Amino acid sequence: MLADQYYLIAHEDRTGRSRLHPRATGLGLAAALLAELVLEGRIGVNDGDLLVLDRRPPRDALNHDILDLLNAQPQYRDMRTWLAFLSQDAGLRVAERLMRVGAVELVTRRRMLGSTQTLYMPNTARQRNAAAWASTRVANMLVRGLDLNLPDRMLVGLVVATGLTRHVMYGFENYPHIYHALPSMIASLPSDLREIVECTESSVGSALTVGRR
Repeated sequence: MLADQYYLIAHEDRTGRSRLHPRATGLGLAAALLAELVLEGRIGVNDGDLLVLDRRPPRDALNHDILDLLNAQPQYRDMRTWLAFLSQDAGLRVAERLMRVGAVELVTRRRMLGSTQTLYMPNTARQRNAAAWASTRVANMLVRGLDLNLPDRMLVGLVVATGLTRHVMYGFENYPHIYHALPSMIASLPSDLREIVECTESSVGSALTVGRR
């Protein structure tokens, strides 16, 4: 699933911590969840508005829940508003989906002053290898100039929009041509997915600017 792959890229496989500011990670995951519904033909995006195209419940439980939310609030269609709303718990919900398929485990760590921290993270060698492969796979395809399918192109778009490019391309700095190819790859996305990428990038920028005030 697109959001699962984004989650694994956006979090350190050894510590479970986000590579980005939590607001940026949440917005990236919210965008990925909306993109999953677009890819399934359940919703579309037109000029910044989310449109429900097919009310039939998706097979995935999390996608089902989000589509139900969209159906229950027809008066709210602004994509930026939905990104902000879904970003509040997108990390938790995607992590729980990953846990259900055995990709991460719930880990509780003791912190200073007796407090505890709960993380969803790869906790075995197999899980860590799979998590590390999420970004390595994308980097390898970009370096080799392979044609990416639509979900992978959308994943790259969200990686760029949220500032994860340097993490995906870590160790591949000698391939600058890749960075020049990214804008055209994003521009080749269907219009509704491209709008999600553009709105995500704008929302991340706004959220981080507010956070620095």
